[in-house]
Amino acid sequence: MVRVIGTRFKKAGKIYYFDPEDLAIEVGQKVIVETSRGVEFGEVVVAAKEVNDSEVVQPLKKVLRIATQEDQKAVEINEKKEQEAFEICLKKIKEHELPMKLIEVEYTFDVSKIIFYFTAEGRVDFRELVKDLAAVFRTRIELRQVGVRDEAKMLGGLGGCGRGLCCATFLGDFEPVSIRMAKDQGLSLNPTKISGICGRLMCCLKYENDVYERAREIVPCVGATVRTPMGIGQVVDTNLLREKVVVNLPNEGRIDFPVNKIEVVRERCTGCQEQQ
Repeated sequence: MVRVIGTRFKKAGKIYYFDPEDLAIEVGQKVIVETSRGVEFGEVVVAAKEVNDSEVVQPLKKVLRIATQEDQKAVEINEKKEQEAFEICLKKIKEHELPMKLIEVEYTFDVSKIIFYFTAEGRVDFRELVKDLAAVFRTRIELRQVGVRDEAKMLGGLGGCGRGLCCATFLGDFEPVSIRMAKDQGLSLNPTKISGICGRLMCCLKYENDVYERAREIVPCVGATVRTPMGIGQVVDTNLLREKVVVNLPNEGRIDFPVNKIEVVRERCTGCQEQQ
């Protein structure tokens, strides 16, 4: 077991583990840590705890110190520099007529590197741009191409629900989302209704997916023949969340039944066959 704390470097960013050593560190405190790309300033979001060795990447980096007011001022200065660097990079991109969209600029805490995040439809030859930027800033320059989901996470915005984007407010990592999740939840398959502002399927389709998957294991599919207290009929509709089915009975018409009141006589799941 290893004692660690969880630290974020960006709002809704990925959580990284660090060795707190003998420091008494609480959630919400700012810390200076050693990372693979240099010294960084982060916020503690997970209190000190014991985790299995398999959950950490060795060698585990250490917390150098709890951040001071001087460290906070250095971060504020870097943020102003980032705004200036953004404007300079925009001009250089225009000069070189490169087909790329600048999204964000990030200084490392120790100003040993500047990272420029951008999107583009394909590969971009930015070697001359890097040379120009290095001549201006006289430090290490990295241009990193990101996808549309990362762009939305960095820029933020409002989703169709009227709330801030999940990816920009609390989601640390993106999880795979498929059109099957929308089908299972009975949602409209209109792309404009199930896509986020990034143009990809909405992350929130994943939230209830496990509930629907468990429900599908006990709720018969449409087309199944079932025995009910009122006779044998065929399932014509389902309500997965309520664990109910609508059964068409020859003499009674369509009637709702809880799944614990019916017995499957013959499976005829056209929906399952389509998934296969």
